[in-house]
Amino acid sequence: MSEKRVHLSKTEPAAYQALDAFARTVGEICAANGIDDRLKEIVMIHCSQLNGCSFCTRLHVDRALKAGLDTDTLMQIATWRESDVFSEREEAALELAEAFTFIAEEGISDEVYDRVGGVFTEKEYAALSWACVSINAFNRVVIAGRYPVPPRQPQAQAQPQAQAQPQAQA
Repeated sequence: MSEKRVHLSKTEPAAYQALDAFARTVGEICAANGIDDRLKEIVMIHCSQLNGCSFCTRLHVDRALKAGLDTDTLMQIATWRESDVFSEREEAALELAEAFTFIAEEGISDEVYDRVGGVFTEKEYAALSWACVSINAFNRVVIAGRYPVPPRQPQAQAQPQAQAQPQAQA
């Protein structure tokens, strides 16, 4: 994707800053309501994978590694239904991430709502829902702007590195 696009976060920084502030608030809500960084990052990665957002996937894989996820678990997020490495909470969060990412298909079905709601408290459900809303918004900004995801240097592949804008917390 070599075509240059409008970089929304640079062209209209006030809107991007508001989205970033929203994402930071969502991160605080997650932390306050029992959603640890491991679970939050699993959700962020899965939404980004489903949307095809390479930039956000890389950013959140880096954060997931810092939160203690191992590479085996990271490699299985996309195929979580066939994997036995995820807890009941993680599976419920992944299912909710799919429902929010593909919300136009059927909304949040009663089946998904009941299953996920049976695992999480109302506050946890709300926090995860806001996390899904936040990352899906960032995915759209980044994909529309075709933010570049260049190859890393061989040393950088072994250790996560900080990313350039956008760096929202959610």
